[in-house]
Amino acid sequence: MPRFAANLSMMFTEVPFLDRFDAAARAGFTAVEFLFPYDHPADAVGDRLEKNGLTQALFNLPPGNWEAGEKGFAALPERFDDLKRSLETALPYAKATGVKRLHLMAGIADRSSTKAVEQFYKSVAWAAEFYAPHSLDVVIEPINPRNVPGYFLNDFGFARDLITELKIPNLKLQFDIYHCQIIHGDVTMRLREMMPITGHVQIASIPSRNEPDGEELNYPFLFTELDRLGYGGFVGCEYNPRGKTSDGLGWFKPYAGARS
Repeated sequence: MPRFAANLSMMFTEVPFLDRFDAAARAGFTAVEFLFPYDHPADAVGDRLEKNGLTQALFNLPPGNWEAGEKGFAALPERFDDLKRSLETALPYAKATGVKRLHLMAGIADRSSTKAVEQFYKSVAWAAEFYAPHSLDVVIEPINPRNVPGYFLNDFGFARDLITELKIPNLKLQFDIYHCQIIHGDVTMRLREMMPITGHVQIASIPSRNEPDGEELNYPFLFTELDRLGYGGFVGCEYNPRGKTSDGLGWFKPYAGARS
């Protein structure tokens, strides 16, 4: 049975961020993820996790000026110093939350640029090697160009080839089913192919990015497929509820409380 992590940047937004941990636990989630914790003290986030018996599944490394449209630095040669600082910034949050994987964002850059490609390889390797002594995985996520125009990492094959080529044990793929369906389609076959390098999975309906209970994909089939493939990681619920979060959790009831 998949282990679902509520994405607290998108779910339970009816209450302030730190109170969303309580709301997720009450709804039956045993794990959470979110985009960024950096507006809150690391200890405060860790305390909410401990209070509610929640596991931190994932969060993102600092992206730069998010409000101005920055989406990370990894493919930007001129921002390598910012990237290195971002690794340091995230470390106390990783320690306070006990998270085991961090998402490294590529940034807005042209993938046809040799310099951008070289920089992305360099940044990914640097980040993975930086976090290896801390027993942390680094995950990279292809993101569709409809949601984030110009995002450097917008192809699952490119991500697969990079991970396979670098052969760094703590470098994994963040397989967001929503993004994969929009970019490529053929989700099940790609899951089967890429499961050996996958460290985290995320879900949402397509095309609306709402609850995973309809539209293009048969999620009950995909959840069974994840079990069949032996996926033991978390499934992040990175979707926008249609209304009040708790009102849209009918799809989740069969899985509530799952820890293994």
